[in-house]
Amino acid sequence: MAVAVEKLITSDILKPGRYLGNERLAVHKPWDTAAVRWVLTYPEVYEVGASNLGHIILYNILNAQPRQLCDRAYLPGKDLAAKLRETNTPLFAVESKRSLTEFDILGFSLSYELGATNILEMLDLAGIPLTWKERQKAGGEFTNLQSQFPLIFAGGQTATSNPEPYADFFDFIALGDGEELLPEIGLVLEEGKQAGLSREHLLLDLAQIPGVYVPQFYDMAEDGSVHPSRLDVPKRILRRVATPIPAYSIGLVPYVETVHDRLTIEIRRGCTRGCRFCQPGMLTRPARDVEPDQVVEAIEQGMRATGYNEFSLLSLSCSDYLSLPAVGMEIKNRLKNENISLTLPSQRVDRFDENIANILGGTRQGGLTFAPEAGTQRMRDIVNKGLTNEELLRGVKTAWEQGWDKIKLYFMIGLPGETDVDVLGIAETVSWLQRECRGKGRKPLNFNLTISNFTPKPHTPFQWHSVSTTEFKRKQNLLRQEFRRIKGVKVNFTDVRISAMEDFVGRGDRNLSKVVRRAWELGAGMDSWYENLDQAFSAWGSAIAQADLDWKYRQVENGEWNLFHAQDQTKSPDAENTQFCTDAINRVSPHSLDTPLPWDHIDTGIDKKWLKEDLQRALEAAIVPDCSFEGCSHCGVCGTDFGHNVVIESPAIPKFAGEFVPNTTKVQRLRVWFGKQGNMALVSHLDLIRLFDRVVRRAGLPIAFTGGFHPMPRISVATALALGATSSGEIADFELTVPVAVDTFREQLVREMPTDIFIYNVEQIDLKTPAATQLLETAEYLITVAALEEVTPIQWQEWIDTIKAKDELWYEHTTKSGKSQLINLRDRLFELELVENYKTIAESISVIRYVGSYRQDGFLLRPEQILFMLGMVASGEFQLLHIHRNRLILGV
Repeated sequence: MAVAVEKLITSDILKPGRYLGNERLAVHKPWDTAAVRWVLTYPEVYEVGASNLGHIILYNILNAQPRQLCDRAYLPGKDLAAKLRETNTPLFAVESKRSLTEFDILGFSLSYELGATNILEMLDLAGIPLTWKERQKAGGEFTNLQSQFPLIFAGGQTATSNPEPYADFFDFIALGDGEELLPEIGLVLEEGKQAGLSREHLLLDLAQIPGVYVPQFYDMAEDGSVHPSRLDVPKRILRRVATPIPAYSIGLVPYVETVHDRLTIEIRRGCTRGCRFCQPGMLTRPARDVEPDQVVEAIEQGMRATGYNEFSLLSLSCSDYLSLPAVGMEIKNRLKNENISLTLPSQRVDRFDENIANILGGTRQGGLTFAPEAGTQRMRDIVNKGLTNEELLRGVKTAWEQGWDKIKLYFMIGLPGETDVDVLGIAETVSWLQRECRGKGRKPLNFNLTISNFTPKPHTPFQWHSVSTTEFKRKQNLLRQEFRRIKGVKVNFTDVRISAMEDFVGRGDRNLSKVVRRAWELGAGMDSWYENLDQAFSAWGSAIAQADLDWKYRQVENGEWNLFHAQDQTKSPDAENTQFCTDAINRVSPHSLDTPLPWDHIDTGIDKKWLKEDLQRALEAAIVPDCSFEGCSHCGVCGTDFGHNVVIESPAIPKFAGEFVPNTTKVQRLRVWFGKQGNMALVSHLDLIRLFDRVVRRAGLPIAFTGGFHPMPRISVATALALGATSSGEIADFELTVPVAVDTFREQLVREMPTDIFIYNVEQIDLKTPAATQLLETAEYLITVAALEEVTPIQWQEWIDTIKAKDELWYEHTTKSGKSQLINLRDRLFELELVENYKTIAESISVIRYVGSYRQDGFLLRPEQILFMLGMVASGEFQLLHIHRNRLILGV
């Protein structure tokens, strides 16, 4: 049964549009006809979760399955979470507004080591016991799927790499890609429900699916390794691999601005560059290119369906998608008249050339990000970056020559074998790039640097290495001193405390489940957000101490698995590199690399023996070529279970059809009267402006643009409406480049508008007519007001008459500059009448209509000021329950 959340999702909480579930392309399937009901729960705020590509893809795939329904839930803001707890209302799915306990299965995305505290927060808000043992105990040992609580599972990079610190909380873990795995899980659940299987038997069936890990069927040994506790489950659990399908990326166009407020299409999954610190690169092999035609078709269809003005091509290494210039140019040519821009994530600087620069350029040239990772050639060879100084300079200089004045660079400190010379090499490299990119008439090249601390990740060659927090701080200080002498560089450092916590949890075993739980109880949550770092660190530190594991954490802080115990910082890395690395590996006990690890039972396809060998190659600064383009590196992935690399040759790059030239011609102006009702009242004014832009794009209307560096569509909304207020009299002007029949324009607009935005009237007006904003004179409102004491209809009318009879009602107004001024509200009030009056158990409520000044020069009368006048004549307190703007009245 739907949760009554209307009283909770109100304008007094931050961004109430997060929780409406009425996004463009959201899927609303009938509840009663679904055999299995899913909720994909993203344990972050809506703006992060709703724009996550994996979240969108799996949501679309599950809803495409027959007899399967998929809803969504997100981590609520602190304000809504407090309301849920105060009213004892369980956390709900955003589309159906049903409690999460009404669903069959909840899937959480776990992509960050410290993110499990957000999952526990959501489970607690939903009224679901936190661990599988507690759920089993509460529901009974033999309870079937129609029991009190749904199945709880996790997927994502962190869950795949090492699920053990979180094993107590989940009924099962989905390892690897979910596109094929989740529908298979759904079929088993459907059959299990029909057969009335017990929870244990159902989980046993799920454990037979490759990629499903059920922790309760496995035990942890004293050394932290994990082994089956029964014979009918696999000893090692396979990571699933799927082929990306771009068409499923089209969906969910939020009405609030999200972190990635654009269409995102995946062009390549997996990376075989072999950077030795990079967990995503190891966990997503083999590399699989998407056919260029599929990418182009998905982008073109997606831009038409969503109305976005920006799209992004996604891959761990976009530049390794050989068709990138051809695909980018084809899309740019096809959409050249629509002011569309392309963004790319961090790119390989050695592959950045004029072809890629051309597809990124345009009227809204986006930012550019490269990741050299290290400041010296020796360190880049140790991490197998495959990047030379010459390639680095060529890529950066190409960007500078193509018009970029600011570039973002990612570096890392604390890597194996790093010396102070390598650390200071970061500053030297940046300074060198600035010197090489100078020219007359050009601004100096500026850099925005992010310098992160190396954190060892499971399933990588560097999983056996860590660095003490003291050493990290020392190296950060070295760089801070060095960068003080370099202008035009902004440097950001990662907090060393959180890096240590990520290491401690990320490489932990099942003993850490109690730490995760206690950290949540002590207030940890949203730990990846900068403003929460101090609270998070305090909570995690206390939780570790209370679990008697602070000794273990101290080992991590001190660099527990550092392969270089006594580095001689005075050695020359150039002259003695080979002997230095050989001495270092000889100091490592062979047994230390053979010790069982908590994640050894997860079969990612990469042979652990190969990881050890690659660590040896790192210490020798030996490069392993990219096996997508050169010979096989024999990592163990390619084969029947995981497939092989799929590299598609690039088609010919189309001829550049020219940059977008904004059509500033204005041949027609249409004035639209519209209203905001229902849920759309909780969408802000800025979000409404963005919505109109997307509606016009989807409708294919020939909107005119402004000129200048950032052309904007000529859509002018007369005035803003307060968040939470409804309306039936808003006005917007649209200027078009070619004439469109009024009825046709209205039909196309209505077709693409949300159902709660009503189009009442469209009129053609003269191009020389002033904008509606300039013509505003008065506004008519209906306001719902509550008296906090019993009031008769006669008293209400007397108060209204008293206000109308007065010539002066003075109000102290504070200007934007902070100055106070007295204004006569009566001068701004033209009409006032009592429309309706009724009583509730606790309040006397009236609906009052008024017409007041609404000039844009500040001479206006706000609904709150009507309450002030009532308070003055009645000597009582009133509460404004609702605002409805009937109409805006324009002057002649």
